[in-house]
Amino acid sequence: MSPTLAAFTGFVSWALCLLVLMEAIRTKLVATKAVPANGFTPDNSNLSPFMQRLARAHANCVESLPIFGSLMVIAVVAGKSAITDPLAYYFLAARVLQSLIHLSSVSAMAVTLRFASFAVQMGIGVYWAARLLLA
Repeated sequence: MSPTLAAFTGFVSWALCLLVLMEAIRTKLVATKAVPANGFTPDNSNLSPFMQRLARAHANCVESLPIFGSLMVIAVVAGKSAITDPLAYYFLAARVLQSLIHLSSVSAMAVTLRFASFAVQMGIGVYWAARLLLA
């Protein structure tokens, strides 16, 4: 598997991991009768701050997956993964780091670091798009 496909698989798996974590916690809340089964909002706004951050971290992944994932798939399908391979694992690392920071804190420093991590992803994505368009 190429680095691009491995990173794409990692990205999808990371989004799935966040979803599984959220649903495991929700299941526990229902099983312990802390929250009724129909008592959840999509953004977890009626739950703990951690659960709200978890919902947002998962949504961030889902929102950016079509954009960045499409660039990776386009590169592979077009036989141009040499463009995306060198930065694929850096992209994935920045994505996971962004989520982990999001889960850990909303302090000013954490938000700044989270944005920096997202900026790395955007920079890589813009670079990939430009290179793919010119290829």
